[in-house]
Amino acid sequence: MKNTQIFLTHPWKAVCDKHSKVLILGTFPSPASREYGFYYGHSQNIFWLTLACVLELPCPQDKNSKIKFLIDNHIALWDVLRSCEIDGASDESIKNPTPNSFKPLIKNSEISAIFTTGKKATELFAKLCADEVGMEAIYLPSTSPANRASHKKANFLERWKVIKSFLDK
Repeated sequence: MKNTQIFLTHPWKAVCDKHSKVLILGTFPSPASREYGFYYGHSQNIFWLTLACVLELPCPQDKNSKIKFLIDNHIALWDVLRSCEIDGASDESIKNPTPNSFKPLIKNSEISAIFTTGKKATELFAKLCADEVGMEAIYLPSTSPANRASHKKANFLERWKVIKSFLDK
């Protein structure tokens, strides 16, 4: 089997402002997201639809409307990793991870909760970031097309709705 891992550096800054109340973290942008040029850009990833359902708002359709959607709703968005070696979109293939630094982001906002999308993001945040940040992350099931089976479970959307309780504070 050919090793197709490549070393990558995260292509974007966090979406955040001083009014952000929650931070949602993925692991690292997929090839489809990098090609699209923004977070959760795979056409079958249900991140934006899920967040719109949670907030009971129309789903944003393009990069600019997605940024506005996040800022208007006090949601910061980024990824756990600044760089890593990865094979395609496989979180399980990640090697040599380097985390982003979250302290400045949290210091310059109203973030009171951090959510991680998927098991690998949760695991990496706990291992590489939680001590530095002084906060634990709250696990949310992945919206990736690779996690399609869990999207059909009755509690999938309910798990995501916890975000709203932190936004309503």
